Formats: sequence, structure tokens, C-alpha cells
Amino acid sequence: MYSIEKTVNSKKVYDGKVVQLYCDDVELDNGYKTFREVVRHPGGVCVVALDEQENIYLVQQFRYPYKEVLTELPAGKLEYGEDPETCGRRELKEEAGAEAESFEYLGVLYPTVAYNTEKIHMYLARGLSFSQQHLDDGEFLDVKKMPLKEAFEMAMDNKLPDSKTQLAIIKAYLKLHGI
Repeated sequence: MYSIEKTVNSKKVYDGKVVQLYCDDVELDNGYKTFREVVRHPGGVCVVALDEQENIYLVQQFRYPYKEVLTELPAGKLEYGEDPETCGRRELKEEAGAEAESFEYLGVLYPTVAYNTEKIHMYLARGLSFSQQHLDDGEFLDVKKMPLKEAFEMAMDNKLPDSKTQLAIIKAYLKLHGI
């Protein structure tokens, strides 16, 4: 049976640009006292941008923690209190140079449930029109067009290790194919 943990004390030990780290003292249902380290993150958004030929648009960029280039969906960090769809539309325009007539919500992903508050909202964007990217300073990435079916197969074959990219592509593919 699970236990509800009561926060007794919470102390911020790091306040960064993207995340904050808290050390919380907690008490379990049986009176046992322990602690939890929690990374607070404002959350994010990712977008499956689908064109009329069932191609999607991915971005390739170097990810410092892994020291490798990853292929991902256009995505970005929410500002605290920001509407996820607004963020998704902004990030799609910035990273892929695309705007969409429709944004359909695919759900939310909790990528690291043990110690991180980040939630990633996933969208399917259609009715695309393209112009120029508007990358942030210090942001370098390449846009790659790929058939949705191929991206789905890559996700299923563990060739797209990013969790938000995997799940959003799988959900979009299954939704579009009535599975």
C-alpha cells in the first residue's frame, strides 16, 4: 500500500536559470522521517508538426548532458504560468520556422517522476505554413523532414531516445491511424 508523504520542511538549495533544487524533510504515514530532493522545473511542450503528405519536422541538436546530437521534436520550456499551447506555437515558429492552423492536445508526459516536477505537454500541429526560424541566441539546430511512419518505426526501434519525442510520435501515429 502506498504512503502519502507529508512535507515537514522545504529548503531551496539551488536557484538556477532553468531549475531550482529543494531538499524537503518528509514524514511518512507510519511516522518515519526521511528527505526528498526535488528539482522544480516549469515544464515544457513538444510539437508533432504534420504536413499534408504525413511528414513531420524534427530538430537535431547537441545535448550537453549526453555529449551527443539528438533528434527530437520541436520543443521548449514553459515560462511559469504560461499557456502550453502558446509556448508550443512559439517554439514551433522559433525552431522549425512553422506556424499551424490547428493545435490538437495529445496529453502530458511526466518524464522523471521520482525527483523532478517537469511536465511536458504534447501537441499535434496541422495546416502548416513555413517562414524563417527565429532561434534563441546560442541555439543551434538543424530541421529534418521525415515521414511520420518512418519516425514511428524509429521510435519503436529505440532510435529516438528522447522520451517526449518517442511518446508524442507514437501517440500521433496511433491517433491518425485509428489504432
